[in-house]
Amino acid sequence: RLAAAARPAALPPPRTWPRAFADLATRFEQALTAARGEVRRVADLAGAWETVDGILDEVGAEAVVANAEPPLAGMDLQARWPERRCHIAGASGDDLRAACAAADVGLSGAVAALADTGTVVLASGPARSRLVTLLPPVHVALVPLSALTADLFTWTAARNPSLTADAAMPANVVLVSGPSKSADIEFTLTLGVHGPGRLVAILYDAN
Repeated sequence: RLAAAARPAALPPPRTWPRAFADLATRFEQALTAARGEVRRVADLAGAWETVDGILDEVGAEAVVANAEPPLAGMDLQARWPERRCHIAGASGDDLRAACAAADVGLSGAVAALADTGTVVLASGPARSRLVTLLPPVHVALVPLSALTADLFTWTAARNPSLTADAAMPANVVLVSGPSKSADIEFTLTLGVHGPGRLVAILYDAN
């Protein structure tokens, strides 16, 4: 049966690089949506925060954790959501791991967004904890349009300086293409097995 089901030996043509897309935002939305992620497109940062408000209300979030990175750095989240418990990575004094494990939503920025695959690029660092984007069941990433690039090769070739102050690569870079997925058991796709079961990328114009 395996021999009869063998695929043709011809290999697909090599992928051209760099990729060219007429509209990076539209391509990013299509690719991330196909990967079971969600994209919300808004006009500006104010609209992005209103969208975050709506998501927190939608999921009934009682606890929120956030990375202290743009555009979250400097925001007084506890003042914005006094009815919720808010924890900022690198700024709050209590246990970050426990706060992330108990949180309903994790908020982050993004150092890049890859239109080709609908991928949000996250970097680790003192104010960029991997726990914030890994432990809560819902991950919301605020992504400026300026972070969009065609594909992984284009981004790495540009040596994006937004990663760190000196443009060096951090200890950890995570490429997130949709919510956590697994089909290990009977090839049945299950979301949220090894990380957030829901990823929402909010695209906004930072200008």
